Amino acid sequence: MGFRISINGGARTLSAEGSQSLLAALKAAGLAIPSACGGRGRCGLCRVKLAQELPRNELEAKRLSEPGWHLACQVPVDRDLEVELPPELVKARDFRARVTALEPLTHDIRHLHLELLDGARAEFIPGQYMQFELPPEFCHAGRPVTRTYSLASPRREPHRLSFMIRLVPNGLCTTWIFTKLQVGDVVRLTGPFGDFHLRDGRRELLFIAGGSGLAPFASILDDMRQRQDPRRTRLFFGARSRRDLYWLGPLAEFERRLPDFRFIPALSEPQPADGWTGEAGLITEAVARHCAAATALQAYLCGPPGMVDACIALLAQRGLPSDQIFFDKFA
Repeated sequence: MGFRISINGGARTLSAEGSQSLLAALKAAGLAIPSACGGRGRCGLCRVKLAQELPRNELEAKRLSEPGWHLACQVPVDRDLEVELPPELVKARDFRARVTALEPLTHDIRHLHLELLDGARAEFIPGQYMQFELPPEFCHAGRPVTRTYSLASPRREPHRLSFMIRLVPNGLCTTWIFTKLQVGDVVRLTGPFGDFHLRDGRRELLFIAGGSGLAPFASILDDMRQRQDPRRTRLFFGARSRRDLYWLGPLAEFERRLPDFRFIPALSEPQPADGWTGEAGLITEAVARHCAAATALQAYLCGPPGMVDACIALLAQRGLPSDQIFFDKFA
């Protein structure tokens, strides 16, 4: 039995067979909906808004709070549906790209460089991410395995993309990237996705990153340099020891070429051989020393969930409204 799916007030209408999920129906129609868990409701990326009042299942209830929102992978196509998709999802597309470099940044972070094939260009907003599709041999239960990574590349070069990727122990995709992927290989990716991007305004900017969380800030800072953004900007980066610091040369260049930018690394476990004289302790401690009050700031946080949550709590204590805190959590 077939059903009708209306997208964004009838801007596009699909016919879909029943006995499948809304995510599957949208993907079959060529709409690049993000999903890093293969449609199992775990990643929470395939968010859509429905005009109908439908009950949420347990998986959706854990990840969604606003009325009307659902995980497309958990919505069965068993009736006509009216779906609202963010504009960036409608614009997202599939790409093929060739690996041009795999640059070690630290012992567990690599800078992956790609060049898009077929004359393609990925028009993205700095801070957004792309979804990688692993080769067919990694399929799970017949479904492709996908993972998402933030773009680290300049938006002024939309035919070349780069990503800073940290090796996750036993991580399927990162193990593939670190042990199997080689220069010259062709990869498949979809996007761009995400609403983690710099907002306009006059507030001072506070960036906080950990792990591979420097990736979106690399793209954001390049864009700020191109526009000569005058806002006071401080980027705090939390690491364990000196061997976990990376991309220091480009960050020093941003300090020279941006009107009011400073990079402040903090080491939580500096080693005697590091000879470290900079900020020490948890990243929240370093931020607290520099930000006695946060009411005039606009904050962007990217990195491990625990770090992001701790920084949100600190900024809230220092008076920063929640609508001025933007974050992206990943390992």
